[in-house]
Amino acid sequence: MTTIANTTEQTGLNVQKDQNFSALRFITCGSVDDGKSTLIGRLLVDSRSVLQDQVAGVTKGGEVDLAQLTDGLASEREQGITIDVAWRYFATDRRKFIIGDAPGHEQYTRNMVTAASQADAAIVLVDATKLDWANPALQLLPQTRRHSLLVQLLRVPGLVFAVNKLDAVADPALAFAHIQAALQQFAHDAGLAVTATVPISALLGWNVVTPHAGWCGYQGPSLLQLLESQPTTPADTHLPLAFPVQWVEKFSASSDTSQGRRVFWGRVAAGQVQPGQAVQIFPSGQLASVAQVLNHTRQPQTVAAGLSAGVVLDREVDVSRGDWIVAAPQAAAVAEDDFDTPAAISPWPAQKTATATVAWMDDEPLVVGRVYWALHGHRWVKAKVQHVLFNLDVHTLERQEASQLAPNAIGQVQLLLQEPLPLASFAQARVLGALILVDTASHKTAGAVLVQ
Repeated sequence: MTTIANTTEQTGLNVQKDQNFSALRFITCGSVDDGKSTLIGRLLVDSRSVLQDQVAGVTKGGEVDLAQLTDGLASEREQGITIDVAWRYFATDRRKFIIGDAPGHEQYTRNMVTAASQADAAIVLVDATKLDWANPALQLLPQTRRHSLLVQLLRVPGLVFAVNKLDAVADPALAFAHIQAALQQFAHDAGLAVTATVPISALLGWNVVTPHAGWCGYQGPSLLQLLESQPTTPADTHLPLAFPVQWVEKFSASSDTSQGRRVFWGRVAAGQVQPGQAVQIFPSGQLASVAQVLNHTRQPQTVAAGLSAGVVLDREVDVSRGDWIVAAPQAAAVAEDDFDTPAAISPWPAQKTATATVAWMDDEPLVVGRVYWALHGHRWVKAKVQHVLFNLDVHTLERQEASQLAPNAIGQVQLLLQEPLPLASFAQARVLGALILVDTASHKTAGAVLVQ
């Protein structure tokens, strides 16, 4: 009895420790009808994360339509396709998960980009039945390649290829070997960091929640086991402070004049904010110090990147929504034989031009000379397309000369901004290196911009 009690207690401690591990947000993507919604349905059912009445509602003729568990829109159920991103939540004994079911149709690529921008991992499904699996030199589908490239561009750290519907081909082992080789070659050519390539059957549940040992010669963990060990996207805590102001809270009735009487709320984009820290306001350039920092529950606390905070400055400074509170400029080194004192250098210098990778999502093409609204943090400025540097061919990965970017294309452009912005490379800082282009007439989201 003592041994059982000790074992139970130890197991409980392990489960509690694992549950404190941060939730993993991941998406499923790939070409249309590759089985993304079915895979999520299988994960939910086999992990016992859906109620019996929900299962009964999607059961017809004794068979559970797994895809119906995530396709919630009426138009999705009528057409049997995924149109918008559907977020679902479930948990195992080891971890909590947030799943995004991204649409596979090319015309809904914008929805996939939206989901991937928030993800810690991505499962790219590959339908074995759609490929010439008996051919060692088989070609992957365009959406498989496009979605994989977008996952890479958006800095999603975990990429898993799941080869689905292998139970429906004559020789699953041969099919998986050829498809895996094609995926490895594509990943090598595109510079993709792939966590694993797993053979699965979403319909039957093989290698989804529990391993199907030896099937297709695969001896590795199941998809769920891979996800349970996948790290979340690290926040940019090692960088200098950058804090976009989203909302200004006034409490001017306070009689305390030893500090500012407004709280500036937002989510820390980079670094961390703490009392006593010297900061500068963008774009005014005014200097101040942080008097107080509040966390999301209004408790005094140092707040790091990725978390929401309220900042109170040591004095009244003109700060509005869309402004940035950044680390104060650092004095430059002075040489012994130099009589001139160089100007202090801001860790986030403002710039009016940017070379950027664009995932174009508007129905109208991006053209040179066109002016769009650009959203950076919470600040809106006008942006003009100066040049289209190249268009990336998703089939060959070649950079092609282009004068415009077609809908769902990926390319690189030169932008001219109406006002300077504290931009940084997206590879260095996610928030400071990302913009959204919006059509000035239709107000539709036109493109996702990643600064180089």
